[in-house]
Amino acid sequence: MTAYIISFIAAIILGMSKSGLKGMGVLIVTLMVLVHGAKASTGIVLPLLIFADILAVIYYNRHAQWKYLIKFLPWMIAGVLVAVFVGKDLSEEVFKKGMAVIIIVSVIIMFLWERYEKKNIPNAIWFAGSTGFLAGFTTMIGNLAGAFSNIFFLAMRIPKNEFIGTAAWLFFIINLIKLPFHIFSWKTITQQSILTDLYLIPGVLLGFIIGLRVVKLFEDQQYRKFILIMTAIGGIVILFR
Repeated sequence: MTAYIISFIAAIILGMSKSGLKGMGVLIVTLMVLVHGAKASTGIVLPLLIFADILAVIYYNRHAQWKYLIKFLPWMIAGVLVAVFVGKDLSEEVFKKGMAVIIIVSVIIMFLWERYEKKNIPNAIWFAGSTGFLAGFTTMIGNLAGAFSNIFFLAMRIPKNEFIGTAAWLFFIINLIKLPFHIFSWKTITQQSILTDLYLIPGVLLGFIIGLRVVKLFEDQQYRKFILIMTAIGGIVILFR
């Protein structure tokens, strides 16, 4: 019963995150890892992410900025493909430590980024390439792309709704690409994991509805600060779990 409650809370947070409250992905991953294990949790979370992506795409579709998505997506796909082969045979312990390192590094990068001279970075090819590749690699390893994609979109200085709408389409596409690898290569999506997801979908829907109401309360600058703070908290949680 405790495992179900923790998983349901994670599902609510997942829905809130996809509604636009970015930066909470680390908390979702942490809770699911505690209950289901590092690698197995990735297969449970992915279908929930896709369900929430569909909700986000429907709601924010008109705000999507495709020019940024096209610049970022190819690099992210490359990162996913590399991670498929790197992560397939990793032990549970190595997988778990890898996820922790990714989170901690991503938090450090995000805080350093806010102090860096931003105006010289966004148009550089290396910037979209490096953040895109790392986002793809980390989303496959542990559904942890949020920090790197957030860095890219924050750098573009696009308004709140455009940020959310573009990210919604980005993750909907990339999560669909990940799906067959989880089913046929990693075998982390099974009949049992799908059954677990069916119990958790109401939590995702509830979280999405709550999140929509909260997002409307933020101005653009407040929204940027919220993303950084939530990512930092998540990094601390997984560091000491």
